[in-house]
Amino acid sequence: MKGIDGNAVAISSAPTEGGWLNRNVMGMGVTSLLSDWGHEMATAILPAFLAVIGVPAAALGAIEGIADAVSSFVKLGAGWYTDRIGHRKGICVGGYFLTGISKAIFAFAAGWPLVLLGRTLGWFGRGIRGPLRDAILAESVSDQARGKAFGFHRAGDTLGAVIGPLCAVGLLALLQGHGAGDPSAPFRTVFLLTLIPGVGSALAFGLMVQERRRAPNHGIRLWATIRSLPRAYRRWLVGVGVFGIGDFAHTLLILAATQLLTPAYGVVAAAQMGALFYVVRNVLYAGASYPIGALSDLPASRRQAGRLGRRGILILGYVAGALTATGFVLAFALSWRHPAYLLGLFSLAGIYIAAEDALEGAMTADLVPAAESRGIAFGVLGTVNGIGDLAASVLVGLLWAAVSPVAAFAYAAAAMAAGAVVIVRVR
Repeated sequence: MKGIDGNAVAISSAPTEGGWLNRNVMGMGVTSLLSDWGHEMATAILPAFLAVIGVPAAALGAIEGIADAVSSFVKLGAGWYTDRIGHRKGICVGGYFLTGISKAIFAFAAGWPLVLLGRTLGWFGRGIRGPLRDAILAESVSDQARGKAFGFHRAGDTLGAVIGPLCAVGLLALLQGHGAGDPSAPFRTVFLLTLIPGVGSALAFGLMVQERRRAPNHGIRLWATIRSLPRAYRRWLVGVGVFGIGDFAHTLLILAATQLLTPAYGVVAAAQMGALFYVVRNVLYAGASYPIGALSDLPASRRQAGRLGRRGILILGYVAGALTATGFVLAFALSWRHPAYLLGLFSLAGIYIAAEDALEGAMTADLVPAAESRGIAFGVLGTVNGIGDLAASVLVGLLWAAVSPVAAFAYAAAAMAAGAVVIVRVR
Protein backbone atom coordinates (compact mmCIF):
# COMPACT_ATOMS: atom_id res chain seq x y z
CA MET A 1 0.00 0.00 0.00
CA LYS A 2 1.21 3.52 -0.73
CA GLY A 3 1.34 6.46 1.62
CA ILE A 4 0.06 9.97 0.95
CA ASP A 5 3.33 10.86 -0.76
CA GLY A 6 3.12 7.80 -3.01
CA ASN A 7 5.95 5.90 -1.34
CA ALA A 8 5.46 2.30 -0.37
CA VAL A 9 4.52 1.77 3.24
CA ALA A 10 4.84 -1.54 5.05
CA ILE A 11 1.71 -2.42 6.96
CA SER A 12 2.24 -4.51 10.04
CA SER A 13 0.73 -4.83 13.40
CA ALA A 14 1.10 -6.69 16.63
CA PRO A 15 0.45 -10.41 16.45
CA THR A 16 -3.15 -11.59 16.33
CA GLU A 17 -2.47 -15.29 16.75
CA GLY A 18 -4.40 -17.11 19.46
CA GLY A 19 -7.68 -15.24 19.01
CA TRP A 20 -8.66 -11.73 19.94
CA LEU A 21 -7.72 -12.07 23.64
CA ASN A 22 -4.01 -12.07 22.89
CA ARG A 23 -0.96 -10.76 24.72
CA ASN A 24 -1.41 -7.20 23.49
CA VAL A 25 -5.07 -6.98 24.43
CA MET A 26 -4.33 -8.43 27.87
CA GLY A 27 -1.30 -6.17 28.32
CA MET A 28 -3.19 -3.02 27.46
CA GLY A 29 -6.04 -4.08 29.74
CA VAL A 30 -3.64 -4.51 32.69
CA THR A 31 -1.92 -1.22 31.84
CA SER A 32 -5.17 0.71 31.80
CA LEU A 33 -6.37 -0.96 35.00
CA LEU A 34 -3.27 0.29 36.84
CA SER A 35 -3.35 3.72 35.21
CA ASP A 36 -6.99 4.36 36.07
CA TRP A 37 -6.47 2.95 39.56
CA GLY A 38 -4.06 5.79 40.27
CA HIS A 39 -6.03 8.37 38.30
CA GLU A 40 -9.34 7.68 40.00
CA MET A 41 -7.80 7.51 43.47
CA ALA A 42 -7.03 11.18 42.99
CA THR A 43 -10.15 12.13 41.03
CA ALA A 44 -12.59 10.75 43.62
CA ILE A 45 -11.23 12.96 46.41
CA LEU A 46 -10.09 15.99 44.41
CA PRO A 47 -13.35 18.03 44.79
CA ALA A 48 -13.29 17.56 48.57
CA PHE A 49 -9.56 18.39 48.72
CA LEU A 50 -10.15 21.62 46.79
CA ALA A 51 -12.88 22.55 49.27
CA VAL A 52 -10.56 21.86 52.21
CA ILE A 53 -7.78 24.10 50.86
CA GLY A 54 -10.23 26.83 49.89
CA VAL A 55 -10.33 26.56 46.09
CA PRO A 56 -13.77 27.62 44.76
CA ALA A 57 -15.93 25.01 43.06
CA ALA A 58 -16.00 26.95 39.78
CA ALA A 59 -12.23 26.49 39.48
CA LEU A 60 -12.69 22.74 39.06
CA GLY A 61 -14.38 23.15 35.68
CA ALA A 62 -11.65 25.53 34.49
CA ILE A 63 -8.88 23.16 35.66
CA GLU A 64 -10.46 20.22 33.88
CA GLY A 65 -11.09 22.29 30.76
CA ILE A 66 -7.52 23.60 30.48
CA ALA A 67 -6.08 20.12 31.04
CA ASP A 68 -8.42 18.73 28.37
CA ALA A 69 -7.27 21.42 25.95
CA VAL A 70 -3.62 20.48 26.42
CA SER A 71 -4.51 16.84 25.85
CA SER A 72 -6.42 17.61 22.67
CA PHE A 73 -3.62 19.68 21.14
CA VAL A 74 -0.99 16.93 21.54
CA LYS A 75 -3.14 13.99 20.35
CA LEU A 76 -3.09 14.92 16.71
CA GLY A 77 0.63 15.66 16.68
CA ALA A 78 1.43 12.40 18.44
CA GLY A 79 -0.64 10.40 15.96
CA TRP A 80 0.99 12.07 12.96
CA TYR A 81 4.52 11.73 14.35
CA THR A 82 4.21 8.01 15.01
CA ASP A 83 2.65 7.38 11.59
CA ARG A 84 5.74 9.15 10.24
CA ILE A 85 8.38 7.21 12.21
CA GLY A 86 6.61 3.85 12.00
CA HIS A 87 6.41 2.91 15.69
CA ARG A 88 4.38 3.96 18.76
CA LYS A 89 5.23 1.88 21.81
CA GLY A 90 8.03 3.98 23.33
CA ILE A 91 5.94 7.15 23.28
CA CYS A 92 3.02 5.26 24.86
CA VAL A 93 5.26 4.16 27.74
CA GLY A 94 6.38 7.77 28.27
CA GLY A 95 2.78 8.97 28.26
CA TYR A 96 1.75 6.43 30.89
CA PHE A 97 4.74 7.43 33.04
CA LEU A 98 3.85 11.14 32.93
CA THR A 99 0.25 10.37 33.83
CA GLY A 100 1.40 8.04 36.60
CA ILE A 101 3.50 10.63 38.43
CA SER A 102 1.24 13.64 37.86
CA LYS A 103 -1.24 13.11 40.72
CA ALA A 104 1.52 13.15 43.31
CA ILE A 105 1.96 16.86 42.56
CA PHE A 106 -1.42 17.51 44.25
CA ALA A 107 0.16 16.50 47.56
CA PHE A 108 2.15 19.75 47.59
CA ALA A 109 -0.66 22.08 46.52
CA ALA A 110 -1.67 25.02 48.73
CA GLY A 111 -4.02 26.42 46.06
CA TRP A 112 -5.15 25.87 42.48
CA PRO A 113 -1.83 26.42 40.54
CA LEU A 114 -0.19 23.10 41.48
CA VAL A 115 -3.49 21.28 40.99
CA LEU A 116 -3.66 22.75 37.50
CA LEU A 117 -0.02 21.79 36.85
CA GLY A 118 -0.56 18.20 37.97
CA ARG A 119 -3.78 17.82 36.01
CA THR A 120 -2.22 19.34 32.89
CA LEU A 121 0.87 17.11 33.08
CA GLY A 122 -1.33 14.05 33.51
CA TRP A 123 -3.55 14.95 30.58
CA PHE A 124 -0.51 15.76 28.42
CA GLY A 125 0.68 12.20 29.04
CA ARG A 126 -2.81 10.90 28.40
CA GLY A 127 -3.00 12.90 25.17
CA ILE A 128 0.19 11.52 23.64
CA ARG A 129 -0.52 7.92 24.62
CA GLY A 130 -4.25 7.61 23.84
CA PRO A 131 -4.42 7.61 20.01
CA LEU A 132 -1.20 5.57 19.78
CA ARG A 133 -2.45 2.89 22.16
CA ASP A 134 -5.77 2.71 20.30
CA ALA A 135 -3.95 2.32 16.98
CA ILE A 136 -1.83 -0.53 18.39
CA LEU A 137 -4.96 -2.14 19.83
CA ALA A 138 -6.84 -1.87 16.53
CA GLU A 139 -3.95 -3.55 14.71
CA SER A 140 -3.68 -6.34 17.30
CA VAL A 141 -6.98 -8.06 16.41
CA SER A 142 -9.03 -8.92 13.37
CA ASP A 143 -11.66 -6.54 12.05
CA GLN A 144 -14.42 -8.87 13.21
CA ALA A 145 -13.24 -8.80 16.86
CA ARG A 146 -12.52 -5.10 17.16
CA GLY A 147 -15.53 -4.27 19.33
CA LYS A 148 -14.68 -7.03 21.80
CA ALA A 149 -11.06 -5.89 22.04
CA PHE A 150 -11.95 -2.26 22.66
CA GLY A 151 -14.69 -3.30 25.07
CA PHE A 152 -12.31 -5.55 27.01
CA HIS A 153 -9.75 -2.76 27.18
CA ARG A 154 -12.32 -0.29 28.51
CA ALA A 155 -13.48 -2.88 31.03
CA GLY A 156 -9.93 -3.22 32.37
CA ASP A 157 -9.59 0.54 32.35
CA THR A 158 -12.75 0.92 34.36
CA LEU A 159 -12.01 -1.89 36.80
CA GLY A 160 -9.11 0.29 37.87
CA ALA A 161 -11.57 3.15 38.13
CA VAL A 162 -13.58 1.05 40.60
CA ILE A 163 -10.60 0.02 42.69
CA GLY A 164 -9.13 3.53 42.79
CA PRO A 165 -12.00 5.39 44.50
CA LEU A 166 -12.53 2.50 46.92
CA CYS A 167 -8.86 2.73 47.89
CA ALA A 168 -9.17 6.49 48.27
CA VAL A 169 -12.24 6.28 50.51
CA GLY A 170 -10.71 3.50 52.62
CA LEU A 171 -7.39 5.32 52.99
CA LEU A 172 -9.14 8.54 54.00
CA ALA A 173 -10.99 6.64 56.71
CA LEU A 174 -7.75 5.07 57.97
CA LEU A 175 -5.85 8.35 57.89
CA GLN A 176 -8.40 10.52 59.67
CA GLY A 177 -6.87 12.06 62.77
CA HIS A 178 -3.28 11.50 61.61
CA GLY A 179 -2.69 14.97 60.19
CA ALA A 180 -1.64 16.87 63.32
CA GLY A 181 -4.61 19.19 62.96
CA ASP A 182 -4.24 19.64 59.19
CA PRO A 183 -7.46 18.41 57.53
CA SER A 184 -5.72 18.24 54.15
CA ALA A 185 -2.99 15.83 55.32
CA PRO A 186 -4.93 12.58 54.63
CA PHE A 187 -5.69 13.76 51.09
CA ARG A 188 -2.03 14.54 50.46
CA THR A 189 -0.98 11.05 51.56
CA VAL A 190 -3.47 9.46 49.16
CA PHE A 191 -2.13 11.58 46.30
CA LEU A 192 1.41 10.36 46.98
CA LEU A 193 0.27 6.74 47.04
CA THR A 194 -1.07 7.08 43.49
CA LEU A 195 2.56 6.73 42.36
CA ILE A 196 2.42 2.96 42.96
CA PRO A 197 -0.23 2.02 40.38
CA GLY A 198 0.70 4.98 38.18
CA VAL A 199 4.33 3.99 37.62
CA GLY A 200 3.22 0.35 37.46
CA SER A 201 1.09 1.13 34.40
CA ALA A 202 4.12 2.34 32.44
CA LEU A 203 6.06 -0.78 33.40
CA ALA A 204 3.16 -3.04 32.38
CA PHE A 205 2.88 -1.50 28.92
CA GLY A 206 6.62 -1.66 28.39
CA LEU A 207 6.90 -5.31 29.43
CA MET A 208 3.66 -6.83 28.11
CA VAL A 209 2.80 -5.07 24.84
CA GLN A 210 4.57 -6.02 21.62
CA GLU A 211 4.72 -3.95 18.45
CA ARG A 212 5.97 -4.82 15.00
CA ARG A 213 7.44 -1.66 13.63
CA ARG A 214 6.38 -0.44 10.21
CA ALA A 215 8.69 1.13 7.67
CA PRO A 216 9.07 4.87 8.37
CA ASN A 217 7.04 7.16 6.12
CA HIS A 218 8.87 10.47 6.48
CA GLY A 219 7.00 11.95 3.54
CA ILE A 220 3.59 11.72 5.21
CA ARG A 221 1.95 15.15 5.48
CA LEU A 222 -0.38 15.92 8.36
CA TRP A 223 -2.98 18.07 6.64
CA ALA A 224 -2.85 16.14 3.39
CA THR A 225 -3.53 12.93 5.33
CA ILE A 226 -6.40 14.54 7.24
CA ARG A 227 -7.96 15.75 3.98
CA SER A 228 -7.59 12.25 2.52
CA LEU A 229 -9.38 10.52 5.41
CA PRO A 230 -12.64 8.90 4.27
CA ARG A 231 -15.57 11.27 3.92
CA ALA A 232 -17.78 8.98 6.01
CA TYR A 233 -15.32 9.31 8.90
CA ARG A 234 -15.17 13.10 8.66
CA ARG A 235 -18.97 13.37 8.59
CA TRP A 236 -19.28 11.03 11.57
CA LEU A 237 -16.88 13.26 13.53
CA VAL A 238 -19.42 16.10 13.31
CA GLY A 239 -21.80 14.20 15.58
CA VAL A 240 -18.95 13.22 17.90
CA GLY A 241 -17.95 16.87 18.21
CA VAL A 242 -21.46 18.16 18.85
CA PHE A 243 -21.98 15.56 21.57
CA GLY A 244 -18.57 16.37 23.00
CA ILE A 245 -19.33 20.03 23.71
CA GLY A 246 -21.85 18.82 26.28
CA ASP A 247 -19.89 15.86 27.64
CA PHE A 248 -18.50 17.48 30.80
CA ALA A 249 -15.89 15.99 33.16
CA HIS A 250 -17.52 13.57 35.59
CA THR A 251 -15.77 15.08 38.58
CA LEU A 252 -18.64 17.56 38.30
CA LEU A 253 -21.05 14.70 39.05
CA ILE A 254 -19.25 14.15 42.35
CA LEU A 255 -19.45 17.88 43.06
CA ALA A 256 -23.17 17.89 42.22
CA ALA A 257 -23.91 14.96 44.52
CA THR A 258 -21.88 16.55 47.31
CA GLN A 259 -23.78 19.82 47.05
CA LEU A 260 -27.16 18.11 46.87
CA LEU A 261 -26.52 15.84 49.85
CA THR A 262 -24.67 18.28 52.15
CA PRO A 263 -27.81 19.88 53.69
CA ALA A 264 -29.01 16.50 54.91
CA TYR A 265 -25.78 14.67 55.68
CA GLY A 266 -23.00 17.25 56.18
CA VAL A 267 -20.11 17.95 53.85
CA VAL A 268 -17.84 15.03 54.89
CA ALA A 269 -20.52 12.35 54.60
CA ALA A 270 -21.81 13.93 51.39
CA ALA A 271 -18.31 13.85 49.86
CA GLN A 272 -17.91 10.18 50.82
CA MET A 273 -21.31 9.31 49.35
CA GLY A 274 -20.44 11.18 46.15
CA ALA A 275 -17.20 9.20 45.84
CA LEU A 276 -19.04 5.92 46.42
CA PHE A 277 -21.65 6.83 43.80
CA TYR A 278 -18.72 7.41 41.45
CA VAL A 279 -17.52 3.90 42.24
CA VAL A 280 -20.91 2.53 41.21
CA ARG A 281 -20.70 4.58 38.02
CA ASN A 282 -17.34 2.95 37.31
CA VAL A 283 -18.66 -0.54 38.12
CA LEU A 284 -21.38 -0.08 35.50
CA TYR A 285 -18.82 1.37 33.11
CA ALA A 286 -16.58 -1.67 33.56
CA GLY A 287 -19.42 -4.17 33.41
CA ALA A 288 -21.05 -2.70 30.31
CA SER A 289 -17.96 -2.02 28.18
CA TYR A 290 -17.27 -5.56 26.95
CA PRO A 291 -20.94 -6.55 26.32
CA ILE A 292 -21.52 -3.33 24.39
CA GLY A 293 -18.40 -3.88 22.30
CA ALA A 294 -19.23 -7.53 21.67
CA LEU A 295 -22.82 -6.69 20.71
CA SER A 296 -21.54 -4.15 18.19
CA ASP A 297 -19.43 -6.89 16.54
CA LEU A 298 -22.47 -9.03 15.70
CA PRO A 299 -23.11 -9.39 11.96
CA ALA A 300 -26.36 -7.91 10.66
CA SER A 301 -27.95 -11.37 10.34
CA ARG A 302 -27.71 -11.87 14.12
CA ARG A 303 -28.95 -8.45 15.16
CA GLN A 304 -32.59 -7.64 15.85
CA ALA A 305 -34.13 -6.50 12.57
CA GLY A 306 -30.57 -6.14 11.29
CA ARG A 307 -30.39 -2.54 12.55
CA LEU A 308 -28.63 -2.44 15.92
CA GLY A 309 -25.04 -2.09 14.79
CA ARG A 310 -22.13 -0.12 16.19
CA ARG A 311 -23.57 3.20 15.08
CA GLY A 312 -27.01 2.47 16.50
CA ILE A 313 -25.64 1.43 19.89
CA LEU A 314 -23.50 4.57 20.00
CA ILE A 315 -26.57 6.71 19.32
CA LEU A 316 -28.35 5.04 22.26
CA GLY A 317 -25.31 5.79 24.40
CA TYR A 318 -25.46 9.46 23.45
CA VAL A 319 -29.15 9.56 24.34
CA ALA A 320 -28.32 8.05 27.75
CA GLY A 321 -25.81 10.89 28.25
CA ALA A 322 -28.49 13.49 27.57
CA LEU A 323 -30.84 11.74 30.02
CA THR A 324 -28.13 11.77 32.70
CA ALA A 325 -27.71 15.52 32.43
CA THR A 326 -31.49 16.00 32.37
CA GLY A 327 -31.74 13.99 35.58
CA PHE A 328 -29.40 16.43 37.33
CA VAL A 329 -31.46 19.35 36.02
CA LEU A 330 -34.45 17.84 37.82
CA ALA A 331 -32.39 17.10 40.93
CA PHE A 332 -31.42 20.75 41.38
CA ALA A 333 -34.66 22.30 40.09
CA LEU A 334 -37.02 20.11 42.11
CA SER A 335 -34.72 19.29 45.04
CA TRP A 336 -34.70 15.58 44.22
CA ARG A 337 -31.90 14.76 46.67
CA HIS A 338 -32.66 11.16 47.57
CA PRO A 339 -29.48 9.03 47.44
CA ALA A 340 -31.22 6.30 45.44
CA TYR A 341 -32.18 8.79 42.72
CA LEU A 342 -28.64 10.15 42.49
CA LEU A 343 -27.26 6.61 42.43
CA GLY A 344 -29.47 5.90 39.42
CA LEU A 345 -28.06 8.91 37.58
CA PHE A 346 -24.48 7.86 38.29
CA SER A 347 -25.35 4.36 37.01
CA LEU A 348 -26.76 5.77 33.77
CA ALA A 349 -23.60 7.86 33.40
CA GLY A 350 -21.50 4.69 33.61
CA ILE A 351 -23.47 3.03 30.83
CA TYR A 352 -23.28 5.95 28.43
CA ILE A 353 -19.54 6.38 28.98
CA ALA A 354 -19.07 2.66 28.29
CA ALA A 355 -20.82 2.99 24.94
CA GLU A 356 -18.94 6.17 24.05
CA ASP A 357 -15.46 4.90 24.91
CA ALA A 358 -15.86 1.37 23.53
CA LEU A 359 -17.47 2.32 20.24
CA GLU A 360 -15.91 5.61 19.16
CA GLY A 361 -12.50 3.94 18.91
CA ALA A 362 -13.87 0.86 17.18
CA MET A 363 -15.79 2.99 14.66
CA THR A 364 -12.65 4.99 13.90
CA ALA A 365 -10.83 1.78 13.01
CA ASP A 366 -13.83 0.65 10.92
CA LEU A 367 -14.04 3.91 8.98
CA VAL A 368 -10.27 4.32 8.43
CA PRO A 369 -9.05 0.93 7.16
CA ALA A 370 -5.57 2.12 6.10
CA ALA A 371 -3.18 1.19 8.92
CA GLU A 372 -0.53 3.72 7.89
CA SER A 373 -2.86 6.66 8.66
CA ARG A 374 -4.64 5.27 11.71
CA GLY A 375 -2.45 7.17 14.15
CA ILE A 376 -3.59 10.43 12.59
CA ALA A 377 -7.21 9.23 12.49
CA PHE A 378 -7.19 8.40 16.20
CA GLY A 379 -5.41 11.71 16.81
CA VAL A 380 -8.19 13.57 14.99
CA LEU A 381 -10.79 11.74 17.07
CA GLY A 382 -8.88 12.60 20.24
CA THR A 383 -8.58 16.24 19.21
CA VAL A 384 -12.30 16.52 18.47
CA ASN A 385 -13.10 14.93 21.83
CA GLY A 386 -10.53 17.10 23.59
CA ILE A 387 -11.90 20.33 22.16
CA GLY A 388 -15.38 19.16 23.12
CA ASP A 389 -14.23 18.33 26.65
CA LEU A 390 -12.65 21.77 26.96
CA ALA A 391 -15.80 23.53 25.81
CA ALA A 392 -18.05 21.34 27.95
CA SER A 393 -16.05 21.61 31.17
CA VAL A 394 -15.49 25.37 30.88
CA LEU A 395 -19.04 26.21 29.81
CA VAL A 396 -20.68 23.93 32.36
CA GLY A 397 -18.41 25.33 35.08
CA LEU A 398 -19.12 28.94 34.08
CA LEU A 399 -22.87 28.38 33.85
CA TRP A 400 -22.77 26.65 37.23
CA ALA A 401 -20.99 29.61 38.85
CA ALA A 402 -22.66 32.48 36.98
CA VAL A 403 -26.22 31.19 36.65
CA SER A 404 -27.03 27.91 38.39
CA PRO A 405 -26.38 24.16 38.25
CA VAL A 406 -29.76 23.85 36.50
CA ALA A 407 -28.54 26.00 33.60
CA ALA A 408 -25.24 24.10 33.46
CA PHE A 409 -26.80 20.66 33.18
CA ALA A 410 -29.56 21.88 30.83
CA TYR A 411 -26.89 23.09 28.40
CA ALA A 412 -25.08 19.73 28.66
CA ALA A 413 -28.30 17.79 28.02
CA ALA A 414 -29.15 19.87 24.94
CA ALA A 415 -25.67 19.49 23.40
CA MET A 416 -25.54 15.73 23.96
CA ALA A 417 -29.03 15.25 22.52
CA ALA A 418 -28.03 17.31 19.49
CA GLY A 419 -24.98 15.06 18.97
CA ALA A 420 -27.24 12.00 18.91
CA VAL A 421 -29.51 13.66 16.35
CA VAL A 422 -26.57 14.55 14.10
CA ILE A 423 -25.33 10.95 14.05
CA VAL A 424 -28.85 9.76 13.25
CA ARG A 425 -29.12 12.18 10.33
CA VAL A 426 -25.54 12.36 9.01
CA ARG A 427 -24.49 9.13 7.31
